[in-house]
Order: sequence, then C-alpha cells, then structure tokens
Amino acid sequence: MNELESLYQQLILEQSKARYGAGTLPGWGASSHQVNPTCGDEVTLQVEIADGKLKNLVWDGSGCSISQASLSMMYQLVAGKDLDTVVDLEADFSTMMHSRGQEVDDDLLDRLGDASSLQGVSRYVNRVKCALLGWMALKEAIAKAEAGLAGTASGESAHCCATD
Repeated sequence: MNELESLYQQLILEQSKARYGAGTLPGWGASSHQVNPTCGDEVTLQVEIADGKLKNLVWDGSGCSISQASLSMMYQLVAGKDLDTVVDLEADFSTMMHSRGQEVDDDLLDRLGDASSLQGVSRYVNRVKCALLGWMALKEAIAKAEAGLAGTASGESAHCCATD
C-alpha cells in the first residue's frame, strides 16, 4: 500500500468513528430508510428543507467503516447547502463511485473534499454499494421532501443499490 492509500484508509477509519451528523431521529422533515442487502449496512436519514436549502440533516445507521465514513463525509459536504449544490455533489459522488478505479476529473475530486478519499472503493463493486448507501437515502429523502411527503418513510424499507 502506498503512502496516499494509507492516508486515505486512515481518513476513512477516522470518519467512520466520528459519525458526523449521526443522532436521534427527531421526526421532522422527510426520511428514507435504505438497506444494502449484500452486507447488511443500513441507514435511516431525515432531512428538513427550507428556502431551497438543506436546513437539517440527521442519520442513524450501522454498517461497515466505508458506509459509516461515507455518511459522515456526506453530512460534512451537504449540511446547510442549497439543494442545487447538494444534487450536484450527489451526482459527482455517484460518478466517482461508478468509475471502477479509473481516473476522474480533479475538479470533481476537489468538490468532494474528504469524500474523494473513497475513490479507491470504486474498484470493488460490492463496496461501492456501501459507499452509496447514505447518498441514496439522501436523494430519496430530498425527493420526498420536495413532493411534500414528510415522515412517510417510517416503517418503509428500500434496498439501496440493488443494481449496479
């Protein structure tokens, strides 16, 4: 393992322990529950949108260090941002995760900040699903919020990343 890969591995482990944005689900806004059936990772995520911004975001979940680090990094990237920026960041992250280990644009990596440390995960198809779990929950929760379906996910379960 080269020095950069080692640094990225350390960052992923630190983020998975930090769990930025994790907490008690307060019941406001729209939510999404996602499960990765290949490994058992799961997350429930809630958003509150106001004035075209992601006003509040909280998540509760469990899983491998990749899924937990990705959620933590996602929170740091999108919390408080306008929805257009959030949608663009989700698209950037998805592009990176589906690159299958191929180089992606440096500008895209810059926009993703620490989340770009997950780029190496794109070489491992089953691990991509772990990294995308929280982003899929975010995308669905925002769609529900925009459709006025706040709180509709309680008791529902969606399967993240069923196809690749």
